[in-house]
Amino acid sequence: MRVLLTGASGFVGSHLWDGLTAPDCEVTLLLRNPDNRHRATQSSPGLRVVRGGLADGGALREALEEVTHVLHCAGATKALRPAGLMAANQQGTRNLVQAVNERRDRIERFVLISSLAAGHPATSVSPAREDDPSDPQSAYGRSKLAAESEVREGCLVPWTILRPAAVYGPRDTEFLPLFQAAARGLAPVFGGGKQELSLVHVKDLAETTLTALTHPDARGDTINVASPEIVTARDLALGIGAALGTRPRPVSLPWWLLESVCMAQTVWSRCTGRPTILGNGKFRELSAPGWVADTTRLRERLGDLCRTPLEAGLQQTAAWYRKEGRLKPGSADSRAKQA
Repeated sequence: MRVLLTGASGFVGSHLWDGLTAPDCEVTLLLRNPDNRHRATQSSPGLRVVRGGLADGGALREALEEVTHVLHCAGATKALRPAGLMAANQQGTRNLVQAVNERRDRIERFVLISSLAAGHPATSVSPAREDDPSDPQSAYGRSKLAAESEVREGCLVPWTILRPAAVYGPRDTEFLPLFQAAARGLAPVFGGGKQELSLVHVKDLAETTLTALTHPDARGDTINVASPEIVTARDLALGIGAALGTRPRPVSLPWWLLESVCMAQTVWSRCTGRPTILGNGKFRELSAPGWVADTTRLRERLGDLCRTPLEAGLQQTAAWYRKEGRLKPGSADSRAKQA
């Protein structure tokens, strides 16, 4: 099997790369800026690195030479304006699909990593199903839905679309502020922390993705990827504290404060030219009553996956943050010893 992986330098993509270690698997990475610090520069049997991005037709054609399977994980989570998200996520996917179609006689499967944000808000009472009408709440969600449409409507090889819930685990940075707050003894939550969430550990997502890459029952389907556990924002914050050995104090913050922060971040971003994840309508997504995924199709198509317990997953994440020096040394441990 010869696999092209896009987005290997990102959080999820790096774990997908870790999983592509079978002796009979040759991997090609499409990287915009490989340098001496990137582990792709290290010699590895069966590894090929092509320099370029999704807007570079020549690089795409070179990367797809002899490839039999494609894992498309590259994309943008933030941009100065919605058009930037569309350019990265929709147009980038379109470019790759067109290049794949040119080699449709050789390529056996195309897997797109999308997002639950491409669907609609949902709670445990009525979890989001893959065939529900979509209602993205942010420019990011709309760009991921547009990327899905490029695959469904334009891809001429067997395809699978995966919609992961919020992804956490080692190497993540989006959950880091919650861990840093818990290390200081605080558990900030908005709206009382009642928002319900599905989550998925990054290693579970990687396992599911690699299973979907060859599984016959995943062809031509969109599949939610999430743990069966459902957690409220408040319980997540307290669970992070437990993983750090602390008992953080819940601090309930009003929704208007988050909205103000999102607005201020958007203005700051456009003034400085530095994109922020809190811009482009992110407030509506963050303030939704819940993002809960129905995982029936996941079990029916691919089996009993995504089984890392949240407690264990948070402990693994905390251990990685400590190892990388992302938390103040001893901040959590010292309080635990004093308790």
